[in-house]
Amino acid sequence: MPLNVLLVASEAFPLAKTGGLGDMVSAYAAALRDAGVDVSILMPAYPAALERAIDVVPVARMTGLPGGDARLLRARMPDSGVTVLLLQMDHLFAREGLYRDPQGRDYLDNLTRFASLAAAAARVARGVRNVKRPDIVHAHDWHAGLTPLYMRLAGVGAKSVFTIHNLAFQGNHPLAMGGWIGVPPELLAPALSDERSIEFYGLLSMMKAGIVHADRITTVSQRYAREIVTPHFGHGMEGVLLAQGAKLSGIVNGIETSVWNPATDAHIARPYCVDDTAGKQACKRELQQAFGLVRDPFAPLVAIGSRLTEQKMADVVVRALPELLEHYPRLQFAILGQGERGLEHAMQELAAAWPGRVGVQIGYDEHCAHMLHAGADILLHGSRFEPCGLTQLYAMRYGTIPVASRVGGLADTIVDYAPHESRDEDCATGFLFDGDQSHDVAQALGRALAAFMQPSSWHALQRNAMSRDSGWKASTSNYLALYAELVDARPALADTRVRKTPGRSRTAVSAEAQRVRGDEAFNPGAGEIVLTA
Repeated sequence: MPLNVLLVASEAFPLAKTGGLGDMVSAYAAALRDAGVDVSILMPAYPAALERAIDVVPVARMTGLPGGDARLLRARMPDSGVTVLLLQMDHLFAREGLYRDPQGRDYLDNLTRFASLAAAAARVARGVRNVKRPDIVHAHDWHAGLTPLYMRLAGVGAKSVFTIHNLAFQGNHPLAMGGWIGVPPELLAPALSDERSIEFYGLLSMMKAGIVHADRITTVSQRYAREIVTPHFGHGMEGVLLAQGAKLSGIVNGIETSVWNPATDAHIARPYCVDDTAGKQACKRELQQAFGLVRDPFAPLVAIGSRLTEQKMADVVVRALPELLEHYPRLQFAILGQGERGLEHAMQELAAAWPGRVGVQIGYDEHCAHMLHAGADILLHGSRFEPCGLTQLYAMRYGTIPVASRVGGLADTIVDYAPHESRDEDCATGFLFDGDQSHDVAQALGRALAAFMQPSSWHALQRNAMSRDSGWKASTSNYLALYAELVDARPALADTRVRKTPGRSRTAVSAEAQRVRGDEAFNPGAGEIVLTA
């Protein structure tokens, strides 16, 4: 019997995506399937997901989830054919945004929404007729963080893995809400009184729930796994992670190389490959035209494709660009992204001040992202912290050389160009820099531009970058080894239980919670699964 793995996530491309999480989940699921694993994804049935999924059929009706009753649907991903289970709760998920309203404010009931997803995962792990019971339940990021806890409360025999994609976002909510989503009082007590507690500085933390209660914790690069146990990168969670350090490891993400492939990409002006990069010039002309830049084949064209936030150092880039544009008269920038309104406006002001040399498109568009990586010469990817990063992997695949911060997955996946040291052109794939000041960015980009002016060196960098194996094979092997250890060491069912306390406090529960939940608190060990014809 093949290993059965259930991936639990709030998004998976192309059904739903806000960033790298959606890309990772869908690509990893396809890689597991190709490795012979019986894999499925459990995610919310957003309107777009229902529209894009294929062969959608009802499987069961689940009653008594934290947000009420739900329908469980089975479908297939439109590109890979991977099985996807869609949790349909229209009162929670039929909205314009995945996590935030159109004004950029977090939905007030996000705890209820994603507690329902986690509770549904525990129900599937416990057993739903016509759905294979998983051996491994692999929950992704804070949205699915309650999954390992609910599995323990329900006495599920499957083993749990929790992957931290970005520790900065923790899913923290008022502690008083814990009783309503079925968390026993002893697990809401101050952490010092119970190491299983999910209390975090007076709040309930979905991220901490995943860390404390999962059988194994992974994060998306080896360096980030080391960084997050330090105060500088731990976002207050470093003590929790140190205590759980024996089950923490880092496995770097891959990318779906069939989708991000310049030789077959239908999104770009002309295909090309590592042995014949002539088509990249046509892609550069197309990018210059699309972003309103001067069509100059010899101008160094720098792409910025990321969230416009302080994490991504967009505030630093805004200050660095005028100096760079003054110093390098032919330098061009194509900027694609969205984020903080003030930074979006600052980028648009730069485009207005430097017409023909700075082009900005606010938002995200898959076609434009492919065009950006294919047409640019250089990718500028500053980041104050970076769990893994996929953008630099996409760029290198297209011969666009990254200039990136020496943090997390960026440092794990980019080999720094240092021609006067032992690490030379034979293996370098980009440029790494330390610091988060404008002069740090300017100096690093200056190094890249100096290499760009030397065609032989630049072509060597492109060849190395495009030849790098950024696929999922090695990472999948590491995950499969981790899964095998867990399955081989699976204890008796009774050993996985967390003691439940009958009484649950209902004090200080918000009006929003009462509206969503009604008068009944969620009981993870209860609930009905009704078959649907």
